[in-house]
Amino acid sequence: MSESNTTVFTNPSTFILLGISGLEAAHVWISIPFCITYAIAILGNFTILFIVKRETSLHGPMYYFLCMLAITDLVLSTSILPKMLSIFWLNSREINFSACLIQMFFIHCFSGMESGIFVAMALDRYVAICDPLRHSTILTNSVVAKIGLAVVLRGGMLVLPFLLLVRQWPYCRTNIIPNLYCEHMAMVKLACGDIRISSYYGLFVVFFVTSVDVFFITMSYIQILRAIFSLPTKDARIKTFGTCASHLCAILTFYIPGLFSLLTHRFGHNVPLHFHILMANVYLLVPPMLNPIIYGVRTKQIRDRLLHLFTHKGTL
Repeated sequence: MSESNTTVFTNPSTFILLGISGLEAAHVWISIPFCITYAIAILGNFTILFIVKRETSLHGPMYYFLCMLAITDLVLSTSILPKMLSIFWLNSREINFSACLIQMFFIHCFSGMESGIFVAMALDRYVAICDPLRHSTILTNSVVAKIGLAVVLRGGMLVLPFLLLVRQWPYCRTNIIPNLYCEHMAMVKLACGDIRISSYYGLFVVFFVTSVDVFFITMSYIQILRAIFSLPTKDARIKTFGTCASHLCAILTFYIPGLFSLLTHRFGHNVPLHFHILMANVYLLVPPMLNPIIYGVRTKQIRDRLLHLFTHKGTL
C-alpha cells in the first residue's frame, strides 16, 4: 500500500466539500433554484416573526410555536446555503475543520428541534380541540417556554456526542466530503479505526427522534380525529379540522422528503450519487421555504394580518 493511502490526518485543518459529483458543469444553474428557495425562506419566516410580534392578538401558544419553527427554519437554511453558494459560484470548496463540526452540529441539532416543535404544535392542537375550555390554563406562557427549552435541550444533548465522537477520530482515508455540507455519517466514513459507535449512535438518534415524535403526533391526531367526528354537524367538523390543516401540511413537508432521502441513502445502492446529494439538500431547504407559505395561506389570522400590512401601509 502506498504511503499516500496510509497518511493519517489527525484532525485535518480543512475538509474539501466536493459539491454535486457529476454535475459540476451545472453548478451555476443549480444554484438558481436553491438561491430562490433561500430568499423565499428568509422573507417568509421573517414575515411570520414580524406579524406575530406586531399583533398582540396573535400572542398565544400556537403562534409562539410557529415563531419557534420560523427561527429554526432560518438557522437551518442559513447554516448550509451560504457555503453552498460559495461552492457553486466561487468554487470555494475548502471548509475549516472546526467550521465543519459547527455546521454539522447546527444541521442535526436544528433538524431535531424542528421535529420536536411539530410535536409541541400537535399538543397545542390536541388541547385546543379536545379540551378547549382549559387551553389557556394548560398552555400558559410559562409552559410554552418550558416546552421550547426542552426542545432546544433535547436537540443539543442528542447531537453533542456527534461532535465529541467525530473530533476524536484520526482521518487516514481522505479529507474530501462528497456533498455540499458537512454531515455526520459523511465525516464518520472518512475516519480510521472502529467507527461502529458513531455509526450506531447516529442511527439511534435518527430513529429515536423520528419514531418518538411521530408516535406522539399520531397519538395526538387520533384523539383529535375522535373529537372531530363526535361533533354534531359536518360544517363544525370541517371547520375544526381546518385548524389542523396547516400543521398537517407542514409535517408532511418535513417528514416525507426526510424519509425518502433516508430510504434512498440506505437502500438505493443503484441510485446516482448526485441524486442522493440533491435529495439531502431538498430535505433541508424546501421545508423552511414552504412552512411560512403554508401557514400564511392556511391560517386566517396570519393571512388577514398580512393583507392588512399591504393594504394599510400608511398606518405602519
